[in-house]
Amino acid sequence: MAEIHAVEPTRRDFLYVATGAFAAVGAAAAVWPLIDQMNPDASVLALASIELDIGAVPVGQEITVKWRGKPVFVRHRSEAEIKAAEDVNLADLKDPQTDDARLKAGPDGKLEKEWLILIGICTHLGCVPLAYKGEYDGYFCPCHGSVYDTSGRIRKGPAPLNLEVPPYKFVSATKIQIG
Repeated sequence: MAEIHAVEPTRRDFLYVATGAFAAVGAAAAVWPLIDQMNPDASVLALASIELDIGAVPVGQEITVKWRGKPVFVRHRSEAEIKAAEDVNLADLKDPQTDDARLKAGPDGKLEKEWLILIGICTHLGCVPLAYKGEYDGYFCPCHGSVYDTSGRIRKGPAPLNLEVPPYKFVSATKIQIG
């Protein structure tokens, strides 16, 4: 029968384990500030969402607000603008999307067709389009000629995608929260 001898840990083994543990704690302490500095600044977190009273915006008008450093277009569409957006043949669009897919429901659960909220940055090179311009009375980017309709969908020009719809919700009948 063979005898099994357990090797007793030596002082050297203890020093290796202690040195490794000390090095691991030191490395974590050195890396933590580098990782922590990647968190967003307090001023950025404060702008993560904004609440906006849209009750004073008349039909046919638009306001521009700033959210996360980007312009956001809040447009109170008229019946003619809504009809023009709904009557578009999706086969004619570069980035096919229905008008209803670009809108959100209000506090009553009904789709709010009269309110269009878009990030006002052209999807071509990041310019800011002009409202109520172009042949579709939507948005026109004068830098490179991209033309968007009354739903913010690209119709002509070099832009590859529709204007982006930010995350938003209706808090009440006259207030929205963006972000």
